Amino acid sequence: MKLIFKRLAASAVLALVLIGCAGSSPSPTSNVAPVSSSRPRLIALIVIDGLPQRQIENYRDQFGADGFARFMEHGAWFINAHYDHAYTVTAAGHAVMLSGANPSRSGIIGNEWRDPDSGDGVYCVADPSASYIGHKTQAYDGTSPKNLLVETLGDVLRSADARSKVIAISGKDRGAILPAGKTGTAYMYMSGSGEFASSTYYMSAHPSWVDRFNAAKPADRYFKSSWTALLPDSAYRRGPAGALPPAGAELPIMYGAPQDEAPGVRFYSSLLQGPFGDALALDFARAALTGEALGQDDAPDILVVSLSGHDYVNHAFSAESLPSQDHTLQLDRLLQAFFRDLDTHVGRDNYIAALTSDHGFMPTPEYSRSLGLEGGRIASGPMLARINAGLAQRFGPGKWVMGLSANTMALDRALITRQRIDGRALAQQARALLLTEPGVAAAYTRQQLLDGQRSAEPLFEQMRKSWHPHLSGDVQFALKPNWMFGVGNRGATHGSPYDYDTHVPLMLWGPRWVRAAALSDRVGIVDLAPTLARFLQIAPPAASEGHLLPLAAP
Repeated sequence: MKLIFKRLAASAVLALVLIGCAGSSPSPTSNVAPVSSSRPRLIALIVIDGLPQRQIENYRDQFGADGFARFMEHGAWFINAHYDHAYTVTAAGHAVMLSGANPSRSGIIGNEWRDPDSGDGVYCVADPSASYIGHKTQAYDGTSPKNLLVETLGDVLRSADARSKVIAISGKDRGAILPAGKTGTAYMYMSGSGEFASSTYYMSAHPSWVDRFNAAKPADRYFKSSWTALLPDSAYRRGPAGALPPAGAELPIMYGAPQDEAPGVRFYSSLLQGPFGDALALDFARAALTGEALGQDDAPDILVVSLSGHDYVNHAFSAESLPSQDHTLQLDRLLQAFFRDLDTHVGRDNYIAALTSDHGFMPTPEYSRSLGLEGGRIASGPMLARINAGLAQRFGPGKWVMGLSANTMALDRALITRQRIDGRALAQQARALLLTEPGVAAAYTRQQLLDGQRSAEPLFEQMRKSWHPHLSGDVQFALKPNWMFGVGNRGATHGSPYDYDTHVPLMLWGPRWVRAAALSDRVGIVDLAPTLARFLQIAPPAASEGHLLPLAAP
């Protein structure tokens, strides 16, 4: 799962004494449920990669009785839940969920970034000392949580009781590794074979249940299968009147090219875009439930299943497309079947289910413009060339900006030193030039982010929560609403500090612990980890910045 570059540890003494959260605790009169006398046997966290809250609301009437509706009608649904950081991408979101720590603490500032000194690419979960078990490992493949600087809920739980198990599963390496933390176990989809594998960071060989699952070649059953719409065509296309529909975004989609005689790399990779890859991840989760006997004793376990398909669909077609709407409905049906199996395996009164997303999704700029809004696409290369040309006029020849790094501009520190340039003055000028570019909303230098004197200015606090002083570049920036990097394509993306990217579902279900309610309080995804810690009767992760979610007692 490599992106632009193809792709340190904090520990704490963990107490069994239950504390509220890092930063603040609810008052005695707050509307927070008291801890139950018994802990859940299992926490099942479902992550739907790239699912904005607006899609849950827009398609609610088309959901089944017990998928998303289990949370919306019988659980706690936080309808105003947001990420607090500005650069809303997969790795950053997955690191927040079970640590309660923003990227400025977790160190996971993006999916990839540049080393500020060398300019070399860093992939968020790359670790050359580990390799995939039974599969070829490419440079910068994700194999361990080495770059995660904080502990997770699972780390606290396993420190309290080594019998507890923490299993995380995803179509993406970062979607499994970051929620699993330092002491859990991550399994990721191998797009070259259709199998799931862990890495040697976690174990030397897979347990037998994993080998049995892979030996059955479950991905092959989708070869030459088609993803077809669940509903008649009239049930789709719910956008505003006059909105521009995405071109080429139609169903059905067949998996496996007509000329392919047998499943291969192209087929296995394609399964990630659509419901079949998500179905495989849930099937592997079922195998883990049985193989690891999750939720079967008084040592609580954590199971994380991060479903990657929606993100791939939205990137390709946009969240306003027919495939995206249908994929949301497909997920609803997949979840309904999975919850039924959880009920059977663990018992309805023995587990808490939680559901969220790592980020939302912006509409395409073209869609926004069809509604009369400003928006556009930016080519990053020409933009940086213009900024470097402007810097050369003042500071002399040289490529002063090495490139982009997790929504920052990374300055060439070696060149600054050789030329004896004032780095602060260079950063200030780079910021000024950047702000003249179309589509750029705000930018702040390293010094401004460190001293915090501009905290009242637009987007500053969100951008500071995405910025890490030892990992990030020298000028952090954000684009204007409905603007994105990337030209020559029709897809959409995410990564902004605006509601369409920060506003995601957050839902909890567990009749013994959670009262059914739709709650309008603005809450943060950082609040999930300390809240689940309270149910597990353990301390929240040490770096958590969250508050307890305002849940009423059942």
